[in-house]
Amino acid sequence: MRIDLHAHSRVSDGTEAPAQLVRSAVAAGLDVVALTDHDNTAGWAEAAAEADAAGIALVRGIEVSTRYRGFGVHLLAYLPDAADPGLVAELGRIVDGREDRVPMMLDRLRRLGIAGATEDALAEITVDAAATGRPHVADLLVRLGAVRDRDEAFTRYLAQGRPAYVDRYAAELVRMLDIVTRAGGVPVVAHPWGRAGVGVLDEKTFARLKEAGLYGIEVDHLDHNRTQRARLRVVAERLDLVVTGSSDYHGTGKVGHHLGVETTAPDQLERILARADELGSPTALVGAA
Repeated sequence: MRIDLHAHSRVSDGTEAPAQLVRSAVAAGLDVVALTDHDNTAGWAEAAAEADAAGIALVRGIEVSTRYRGFGVHLLAYLPDAADPGLVAELGRIVDGREDRVPMMLDRLRRLGIAGATEDALAEITVDAAATGRPHVADLLVRLGAVRDRDEAFTRYLAQGRPAYVDRYAAELVRMLDIVTRAGGVPVVAHPWGRAGVGVLDEKTFARLKEAGLYGIEVDHLDHNRTQRARLRVVAERLDLVVTGSSDYHGTGKVGHHLGVETTAPDQLERILARADELGSPTALVGAA
């Protein structure tokens, strides 16, 4: 059984509609795929309908933007109640914070000499997005010919510390663990040692986060090298945390992150499903795994 528990549609920063993402998962030979758009559940219904018709199992999830000790940490929330008031309110704050900074980023880009970085131009490529963020600004820079791809856009302009970066609101990680769990969701930290995460999320921190509700670690991810994966597996085993593997698929938005490039073992998915059931989540697996 091939299971990929981290993928994005164009509802956030992927390049495929939710239904197309599901069809791509079928074409890639997956048995289970998770839709985990950033900070929203707007693509769930479309993806679920397609998964039911296509005969593939769908795990509905969210990749939530959080902060820990001043650093950004992404949290995968599997099978939460999308109507939970606490979750809805916090996701709304996160989305508002993301959208509020976009005009300021565009203004900075224009001041840097990129005249085409306007809200009207950005709107042309974000028609289906539930929220607009940095990846969409990066796509605009690609379209304008200012950079070759998203990676260069972030490296030159949009990453923290670069000239067009603007900070935004993100939920505190420990608080978000509580919100997700209260909503019946199963929290798994995404690519924790990618980017600058190694010095922030060490073993002692993982132990504290487990006490706060963390249930798993996304170990097998292209952002982690072989040594990091081995060390994270040891941490997960010591703390009895679920181990997942995922592509972090964004369609053409992330080079090399094709569906199924990393996968999750069936017994680890079973643990996630059992935990969601234990928490009373009304959000079930779509289709039969």
